[in-house]
Amino acid sequence: MEFGGRTEREKGGKKKEVVCVTGASGFIASWLVKLLLERGYTVKATVRNPNDPKKTEHLRSLHGAKERLHLFGADLLEDGSFDSVVEGCTAVFHTASPVSLSPADPKAELIDPAVKGTLNVLSSCVKTPTVRRVVVTSSIVSVAYNGKPLTSDVVVDETWFSDPAFCEESKLWYVLSKTLAEEAAWKFAKEKSIDMVTLHPGIVIGPILQPTLNISTEIFLNLINGWK
Repeated sequence: MEFGGRTEREKGGKKKEVVCVTGASGFIASWLVKLLLERGYTVKATVRNPNDPKKTEHLRSLHGAKERLHLFGADLLEDGSFDSVVEGCTAVFHTASPVSLSPADPKAELIDPAVKGTLNVLSSCVKTPTVRRVVVTSSIVSVAYNGKPLTSDVVVDETWFSDPAFCEESKLWYVLSKTLAEEAAWKFAKEKSIDMVTLHPGIVIGPILQPTLNISTEIFLNLINGWK
């Protein structure tokens, strides 16, 4: 997997002991939890329902999970929902964001959870003096959709953002949700002096830890099997 990113500022520092991962049942987050546990971190991870084995069994079975993985239920739209999870953490990885290519209600299903959820997590970070850095999983879609032609002489870098008006006009609702969420995150981070990094995955494939397919893997599987 390759990631591009935007950085507010870089800091050196010692290895952190307790970290938070939101949306821990997803593809990227599951691997993140696995790697953090393997490196000796204690992980406080959020899922929608910690009592749902389909969302948590693969996490609980990871090496080190019994001793150092703590699962919490958290609601992206509930103010303060992440306060107790972030408490005591030195780093926060925010990956939780709904994904849908054809939502019935784009605002309720995608945009509000993405934007308000990101701001809720960042608000919890501001309340927690131990947090040193926040890493937000954005997406390549928050960079590439602005209506500009991508000719061979164009360099796409950290100054690029997708155009919300173009996304809305084109009914690119997931793209719009990720774009608005990242814009809101950077505005909030700069106002509150949060040391934040955003990552921009594109197609994300590889060995699957969770029991369900992520959209990227599903796309490739459909191509292999013949699109239906």
